[in-house]
Amino acid sequence: MGLQGLCRLMSRFNSYKRTNIILQHLKMSNHTDAAAEVLLERKGCAGVITLNRPRFLNTLTLGMIRQIYAQLKKWEQDPKTFLIIIKGAGEKAFCAGGDIRALSEARNTNQKMLQDLFREEYILNNAIDSCQKPYIALIHGITMGGGVGVSVHGQFRVATEKSVFAMPETAIGLFPDVGGGYFLPRLQGKLGYFLALTGFRLKGRDVYTAGIATHFVDFEKLGMLEEDLLALKSPSKENIADVLETYHAKVIKKMSPTSLKITLRQLMEGSSKTLPEVLIMEYRLSQACMKGHDFHEGVRAAEAFERCLCSLAKSPEVPALLLSRLGETPAMVNPAIYHFACT
Repeated sequence: MGLQGLCRLMSRFNSYKRTNIILQHLKMSNHTDAAAEVLLERKGCAGVITLNRPRFLNTLTLGMIRQIYAQLKKWEQDPKTFLIIIKGAGEKAFCAGGDIRALSEARNTNQKMLQDLFREEYILNNAIDSCQKPYIALIHGITMGGGVGVSVHGQFRVATEKSVFAMPETAIGLFPDVGGGYFLPRLQGKLGYFLALTGFRLKGRDVYTAGIATHFVDFEKLGMLEEDLLALKSPSKENIADVLETYHAKVIKKMSPTSLKITLRQLMEGSSKTLPEVLIMEYRLSQACMKGHDFHEGVRAAEAFERCLCSLAKSPEVPALLLSRLGETPAMVNPAIYHFACT
């Protein structure tokens, strides 16, 4: 074999060796990812916690609690980490709670595990509450029990239309723990008492309305929100809040400003009137609205939107400009209607 042939052989051998090493690394990486119950990563300016048990609805184990707590404390002291994001793997659940089956099975075999799990879980809950870095929980999907504990005590909680919140512990002979005795009675009215005693599920926007979440974001935009948060450079709490606010969907912004003012005054006035007096007031309101332009524009926009939906069903080629125009609603407030309604 000549020198040239030897060089070719050595090149093939080195190429084979490199390929084999890469394959081994990939195999190890896949095995690690598959086995890791929680993923802890630094991405951009943020520390990202991913609860990684999608088959089990990302339920918490003692090992996960210990890993999250240790990493949380490290990121809290790291000058290059400006915020912490926690989310669940898959689309079904953020975290459906603690691994209650493992807890029950440990009753006769590992009493110490039962003590350690509850103690260390509560310590983690407190650490999240006192965390010096902004803590953002993306509570998409099922969020119950222990999942509430690793989210609700954070500074920011983002719900989506598929969020499902509940504290169902009374159904399994327990009580709403993970700080339930703190945050539930602080919800408006007696809602927290109702949620604690019944295990009732709040869904979608109700999770935000109840005060469990601080923001509501459409699920399809959740990935973009995370990217924008990770792209921040040395962000402050205010910078983070601004990003969240740009994605936050408030239903009230889509309403007619005139109708909002009229409705608010209608309710305030109606609270001290008899039914006949209210009906007389509402008749006068209806006639004022008929003379204005918001009602007629609102009907026109609703009909146009309905036509657009029908067109979409038939053809996906509806111009984007048309869709954006349909989202526009009149923002003119007519003071005359407002005055007429309440005199």
